[in-house]
Amino acid sequence: MAAPMQISLEEIISMLLQRVESLSASDENSKTKQNIINRVLYKKGILTDDDILESVKDEYRMLKELGVIQAEPDDAMYKTITDGILQWIKGDVDGIKQSMADYEKKLQEYAREEAAKKPKIEVAGANVLNQLDAAAGKKGGKLII
Repeated sequence: MAAPMQISLEEIISMLLQRVESLSASDENSKTKQNIINRVLYKKGILTDDDILESVKDEYRMLKELGVIQAEPDDAMYKTITDGILQWIKGDVDGIKQSMADYEKKLQEYAREEAAKKPKIEVAGANVLNQLDAAAGKKGGKLII
């Protein structure tokens, strides 16, 4: 009878991390190949702006029918998605940089808005609580407002 093999938790984590890195590299490789193929098709006139727009609409229609999303985007959102895809296909580096900067700005604005909505919890030091208790005429209790 063979003795059971023992593997440490560290070895398991190491194997999993190596697998994740491998999958990530493979995914990036696939994206690069797909971008190259799409650029060739676009430059040859086989793939058009309208084809991209219709494919985006088809994708979201399918997602809605499958129940993955509740509603399809509006026309403005379809145009934004299509423009982003076309920037990559056309290799519009300046446009991509501008889109990334705009996106970062929107994220920061959203984060500020969300931070302003959250209630703030302020904790007073022991000496401040003692002063408040003394002012309220209480002994032994802590004033919470």
